[in-house]
Amino acid sequence: MLSRRSFFLFTLPASIVLGLFFVYPIALTLQLSFTNSTGVGEADWIGWRNYERIVSRDRYPEALWTTIKFTLVVVTVQTLAGLVLAALLHRLPAIRNFCRAALFTPAMMSFVVVGYVWQFIYSPFSGGLNSLLRGAGLDDWTWGWLGDPDTALYAIALAHIWMFVGYTTAIFLAGYANIPDDIEEAGRLDGASSFQRFRYLEIPLLAPSFTINVMLSTIGTLKTFELPFIMTRGGPDGATRTLSLEIIDQLFGNYRFGFASSLSIIMLIIVIAVAFVQNRYLRKRELR
Repeated sequence: MLSRRSFFLFTLPASIVLGLFFVYPIALTLQLSFTNSTGVGEADWIGWRNYERIVSRDRYPEALWTTIKFTLVVVTVQTLAGLVLAALLHRLPAIRNFCRAALFTPAMMSFVVVGYVWQFIYSPFSGGLNSLLRGAGLDDWTWGWLGDPDTALYAIALAHIWMFVGYTTAIFLAGYANIPDDIEEAGRLDGASSFQRFRYLEIPLLAPSFTINVMLSTIGTLKTFELPFIMTRGGPDGATRTLSLEIIDQLFGNYRFGFASSLSIIMLIIVIAVAFVQNRYLRKRELR
């Protein structure tokens, strides 16, 4: 076994990097959150005033609710869609290897590219979605998808799901690869249908994959900024204004570093709390 001195020396480089690029920025952000810093000159200590403003203004709780609603939609649909796609590919080995490589293509694309492509798809005049609906004789279904506060958030969520559902599917496929063939063969011999094997054998054995997918997608979606910024700039009427978008707007739009830092600390607390609860629940579920 390694001595304590050797253990310290081996972990020292990683500890330095972690401290410089993770612990120190968080500590600095926490300090700035109690000031009125504008990024230039000296900042005055104002105590809890930034946090009091967040609580007292409707704008910021609404941004938090928008973020939570967006996260719930994305995580639920993305996880279920990835599970279904993985189950289908597991039963189609002839095309599984080809699809496994293609699954990562959307996730490797730039957010900027994806945002502008989907913005064009949703265009009310020449967009692909409305053109498809008109071609199918469904003119009454055409809509200004990104211009309506009732549909804009869900339209962005669909683009986000399209971008990362392949990643989710790949993780589920890795989970399928860890299921022993003997278990599925026993299910077939007992006369279980494909759906029964999926419901009673595969889903319980995919519990670790559920844990990874749900946690990764939740943490990533809670911090989402790029697609709402590119596709709607937080509009219309603030319907897609997420907490991350508020932070960026306060930081680089209004140069209110102290207030943006307080919003960042709140987001950090929410992400840590959600990740802790999810991890505890999903890990217990794996042991059932």
